Amino acid sequence: MKSQIYNILNDMSESLNISQMKRLQEVLLKRLEENNDDVENLDNQDYMRLFLAAKRIEGCSDRTLAYYKATITNMLNSIKLPIRRVTTEIIREYLTEYQLRNHCGKVTIDNIRRNLSSFFSWLEEENYVIKSPIRRIHKVKTGTTVKEVISDENIEIMRDGCETKRDLAMIDLLFSTGMRVGELVNLDISDINFEERECIVYGKGDKERSVYFDARTKLHIQGYLKERCDNNRALFVSLNYPYDRLKISGVEIRLNRYNDY
Repeated sequence: MKSQIYNILNDMSESLNISQMKRLQEVLLKRLEENNDDVENLDNQDYMRLFLAAKRIEGCSDRTLAYYKATITNMLNSIKLPIRRVTTEIIREYLTEYQLRNHCGKVTIDNIRRNLSSFFSWLEEENYVIKSPIRRIHKVKTGTTVKEVISDENIEIMRDGCETKRDLAMIDLLFSTGMRVGELVNLDISDINFEERECIVYGKGDKERSVYFDARTKLHIQGYLKERCDNNRALFVSLNYPYDRLKISGVEIRLNRYNDY
């Protein structure tokens, strides 16, 4: 049925203007679905579950999947229409109202747009909708933030300010390998190969790569591990019981503190 509707719209595209084409699409969807017993009985939540399952198979992390789910759920709670009835104008209005209601910036709105675009593009690819309503909603222009480069002198100052062997090993590993903080906190002790001064890092989408650290970093990590008294497999853990794996926020707090010295 979807291909029939697409062919009809294609045939009529030279005879009708944009508003007439939209109206024709709405009427065709409504009338044909009412009289077609083969139409899949899926609701909006079903579409979202199918999309998240597809993204999980593609290798998206739990954190990314949760972000997708939250974004789509917020939209579905606000736009109380079947997915097939959602138009470009409705999405634009939703994004505008979301920004005003939550007082959020352009970066946040563009992230929401990208997530919804991924959702609707998947629906289009799977032939659940004829055309993604976000195709005509372009990327939100945002200012470019220039990241501050930490000088060798500042790195040495941070090292000198370290209060624990853990923090010293953590700073050395970050600057020696160039890995992200999110990758650092996901490291397990078993990911470290001291003989080769190498560790396995899992980046976005669980992509695996090897990075290498210097001799000083090796000594500082070994010194930190020798004083540990817990059985946590994580490479970096909290200093106090129950010695949980460090989170990104915990590492960033320590880095900001030492960088202020």
